[in-house]
Amino acid sequence: MSDDQHDDKQTRDDFADAVNMTASELERWLDTDESKAVGQKPDGGGESTGHESGRHIVSILRKKQGEYTADDYAHMRKVVGYVARHSKQEPKGDSHDSRWRYSLMNWGHDPEK
Repeated sequence: MSDDQHDDKQTRDDFADAVNMTASELERWLDTDESKAVGQKPDGGGESTGHESGRHIVSILRKKQGEYTADDYAHMRKVVGYVARHSKQEPKGDSHDSRWRYSLMNWGHDPEK
């Protein structure tokens, strides 16, 4: 296995570990007001970075492995990094209805699963 193939396999494995929502679950979540209310938005409003990421994740989840593009692999690595960093910032107390959880869910990770 070449280094590139190994790196791609590691990226797919890490992505599968980080994203624990199905394409359908994530798509339904992205349609909620809670999903749209969290995350950093570009100047002037619009869609948050996490919400946009969630749409890309849905696209990736619906593809076959052989259909992944370089952009998909780059986004998978971004998702893995975000989920790892943000997971460490869990607030104290009940986080079920928290912006922290909602933000992670926009990135395809439900910490309650």
